[in-house]
Amino acid sequence: MVSARQPEDESRTGRERFVERFGSELTAAGMQRLPSRVFACLLADEDGRMTAAEIGEALAVSPASVSGAVRALQQMRMIHREREPGSRRDVYVVADDAWHDVMMSSSSTYAPLTQTLREGVEQVGGAGSGAGARLALSVAFLEFVTEEMQQLSERWDRRRAELGH
Repeated sequence: MVSARQPEDESRTGRERFVERFGSELTAAGMQRLPSRVFACLLADEDGRMTAAEIGEALAVSPASVSGAVRALQQMRMIHREREPGSRRDVYVVADDAWHDVMMSSSSTYAPLTQTLREGVEQVGGAGSGAGARLALSVAFLEFVTEEMQQLSERWDRRRAELGH
């Protein structure tokens, strides 16, 4: 009996295989499928810069799909948009240290959550109530994470310098 599953397409480049595999890993981790693939595509690009048309061609998707995906990635601060010098075309760029940037920007997300939780402690019955205690513990955790992320960032800066980047 012959398997219905086809062998991996030999015509695909290593880069294309990486983009699909890493995109799948990001999707499995909870990111939407196309933003995952777009991020992987930019990450694997030699200079980390591509137009929407280049992304669409590389991933065989429509320009409208690319537009939605890059918008989602920009909101997550995983990429940013620039103008191509001397052109009206937008170029989407992933930073060399994108993971650092993404992780460190998440701490700015924690600030409004922490403040709302802090205010909520009294609104749900105070720290002595079950709900208030849960909210207070959430505040303590988010404050802890924010402090740890800052220290982690400082340690990463030192390690990155050691790596020569």
